[in-house]
Amino acid sequence: MKSKVYFVPVNESDSIQAINQKLTRLLSESKLFDFIGAGESVAVKMHFGEEGNTGFVKPEHLCVIIDDMLAKKAEPFLTDTNTLYSGRRTNSEDHRNLAWEHGFVKKKTGVEVIIPDDTRKENVAVVDINRKFIKKAKIANIFQQADTIVGVAHFKGHIMTGFGGALKNLGMGCASREGKLAQHSDVSPVIIISNCTGCGACAAICPAKAIVIHNKKAAIDLNKCIGCASCIAACRFHAIDVNWEAGGSSIQEKMIEYASAVLANKEGKAAFLNFAIKITQECDCLAKDDPRVAPDVGILASMDPVSIDKASFDMINKACGKDIFKELHPNRDGGKQLNYAQALGLGNLEYELVNIPI
Repeated sequence: MKSKVYFVPVNESDSIQAINQKLTRLLSESKLFDFIGAGESVAVKMHFGEEGNTGFVKPEHLCVIIDDMLAKKAEPFLTDTNTLYSGRRTNSEDHRNLAWEHGFVKKKTGVEVIIPDDTRKENVAVVDINRKFIKKAKIANIFQQADTIVGVAHFKGHIMTGFGGALKNLGMGCASREGKLAQHSDVSPVIIISNCTGCGACAAICPAKAIVIHNKKAAIDLNKCIGCASCIAACRFHAIDVNWEAGGSSIQEKMIEYASAVLANKEGKAAFLNFAIKITQECDCLAKDDPRVAPDVGILASMDPVSIDKASFDMINKACGKDIFKELHPNRDGGKQLNYAQALGLGNLEYELVNIPI
């Protein structure tokens, strides 16, 4: 049976108020949150954006989502996990402060921002999944303990997985730092010597201090590398990439296995929203105002994380008249995550798109 994906269109010229009116209609018509009961805790999984980034889903839109939950007398909170790469999201205090600076304050959204400190053992849940790559997944315990999870994702391109939406928000986004490291373990980058100028941007950003400049060329100590891909994003000369033939592409399957761990105790208790608005080449982890690479499409809602990502992918490519994600990241095949997610039973590639009249 096809999964239903509900959709409202959004134009680049739409104001925040206009988008919120459409979002309200989407939630009302889809009845997306009808499964949430009074008194239930709801982990609203967000990406609050890195410092300097503006692509993240705006707090004004979260107000609409939270209000719908509060009307059901639920107990929602906004949350995310800390990162492997350098920046202000590597520790809980700085991460929370950045979320506040980006407008995710209780005075505006009505709920708290909770960033669990995964250096504390009690904040990490170990989930036995016994998959092809991951046997025991290490996720933030806050997602295991919550009655319900609602993923709110900005659908965009991604330097390692081709694109990122609901599935990446679950698999990579809910993992502890140790869990993120496990997913990146085969992603040690290589230097393309002929392109390297020795500028040092990669060495400056590397959180593991695994890169040095020697004889005006970068060199990577693979014993120190944590596979976070910060150097790939930092290089302006296309001098660093991953050896995909050596197993680097397994990151997508590991990510999906982690998504299965997050949803293991959430059958019928998870919902997803994808904002296909200000679609950018890279993730909101980049500390810059990345330009649009595709027209704004709209907001999608579903109980199925596979269907909502497939629908988002299809609609964006249709609006572009080509596979924009393949064009931007030619060595990445985002379809791999979708196919593997369906194979693991996380959802359906076939979907019924329900257009909400506005």
